[in-house]
Amino acid sequence: MRDYEMKINVLTLFPDMFTPLQVSMLGRGLEDKKWELNLVNFRNFTTDVHHHVDDTPYGGGAGMVLQIMPIKKALDSLTNKGKVIITAPQGKTFNEKMAQDWSKEENLTFICGHYEGFDQRVYDLADETVSIGDYVLTGGELPTMSMIDATVRLLPGILGNAASPVEESFSHGLLEYPQYTRPADFEGQKVPEVLTSGNHQKIAEWRHKEALRATYLHRPDMLAERILTDEEKKMLEEIKLEKEN
Repeated sequence: MRDYEMKINVLTLFPDMFTPLQVSMLGRGLEDKKWELNLVNFRNFTTDVHHHVDDTPYGGGAGMVLQIMPIKKALDSLTNKGKVIITAPQGKTFNEKMAQDWSKEENLTFICGHYEGFDQRVYDLADETVSIGDYVLTGGELPTMSMIDATVRLLPGILGNAASPVEESFSHGLLEYPQYTRPADFEGQKVPEVLTSGNHQKIAEWRHKEALRATYLHRPDMLAERILTDEEKKMLEEIKLEKEN
């Protein structure tokens, strides 16, 4: 029987960069064996005395390309690879649905790139190629950390409140509704009365409408992909009228 909920392997040249995943809620999850993080420096799988992991590209060009050999050997050293993921700009864009799907896996393995990218044959080793956006970073470590965070936080017992990941932004295809805490009145800025009314049905309706409002104002592309209920259509019409006025 496994002594962890999920094991994540990361092939990287810079394992020290992953310290942020070992603090806060994810760090407590590591201590409680809710998940396991296995950092593999694929430089250790080189055969030359200088431990080169890159070389000049065939056909010429600027920069250096990561070789397939040390990465393949590092992968072969793993007993439980699970789904193998490469972070690269040409990949499909990471989203909450992918995090939810990955959180059901027993094992995940990420390969972090650097320099001018991978030997093309490295991509054949992966099950998925994923990007976190249309911009360029110095390596795959930061995207990998983002995706691990988004995935691991969905595991049972990682967050203090079991309802938290269900109610947050993107979980239901909407941005999160506004939230408030004490004081109820700060320099004339008051908490909406409905939130202090004690009427849980009214509070739920207000939160639903405000989540729709936030999505309509800031991420209308998300609404275009959502099938609205009759109640949501009514709310959205009210929101549009309120915006006009």
